[in-house]
Amino acid sequence: VQQFHNQLPDEDLSPATADHYLKLIRHALNLAVDWGHLDRNPAKGIKQFNADNRKEHLLTDEELQRLFIALDNASDRQQTVALAVKFLLFTGARVGEALNARWKDIDSKSKNWVVQAENSKSKRRRSIPLNAKALSVLDELGTQGRSEWLFTSSRKAKDGSGNNERMKTINKVWQTLRKEADLEHIRLHDLRHMYASMLINSGHSLYVVQQALGHSDQSVTTRYTHITQETLQGAANSVDEYVDKAMKASQK
Repeated sequence: VQQFHNQLPDEDLSPATADHYLKLIRHALNLAVDWGHLDRNPAKGIKQFNADNRKEHLLTDEELQRLFIALDNASDRQQTVALAVKFLLFTGARVGEALNARWKDIDSKSKNWVVQAENSKSKRRRSIPLNAKALSVLDELGTQGRSEWLFTSSRKAKDGSGNNERMKTINKVWQTLRKEADLEHIRLHDLRHMYASMLINSGHSLYVVQQALGHSDQSVTTRYTHITQETLQGAANSVDEYVDKAMKASQK
């Protein structure tokens, strides 16, 4: 097992993928122990690579402009996906949460979206506040009253209702849209990082960002909070202001 695990990166697999293979083997052998076929798990002591494969790409102001131009100029067939991308950026939601959202979960009056436990990664119900831009996306969708789902595909549901099916993936169209914006390095999950970065650089606390993203552990949130140089410069300038204020007070 050790040899197999070590050779996987030589077959053009990432260390993270190699670790997934090892975890699967461990799980299978743990079952063998539980069922009495083995006395112990021989893969228990084998260490994972645990490579840091985190890659986050934040959009610059110019890149953000290019993205919105591509989304605003999306074709009719691309329109729903373009709106879904905007919704992700304006809410910080995960793709699965958005594509599984129902209209009954939306309260436009209180500007709130309830993500049901079965659609949440943490398997806990949570609420996402909706800003004006997110609400504008919902208004543009045109599916309210016509489907239980926010985002629907062009295919008709098989239940005989005549309504369209829930949209299950946006990856293919997203690849086209990001290529048109010359942003092929940007992933859908990067939009969630961008949302967090916009919050933290607008002066919101790490705790607020944690709640907005639905993280149970604040250490996870820190991966999403990227502070811009402008924000850091503003923090440094505040020391100037503090000292000047103190000096003026001492001269009175």
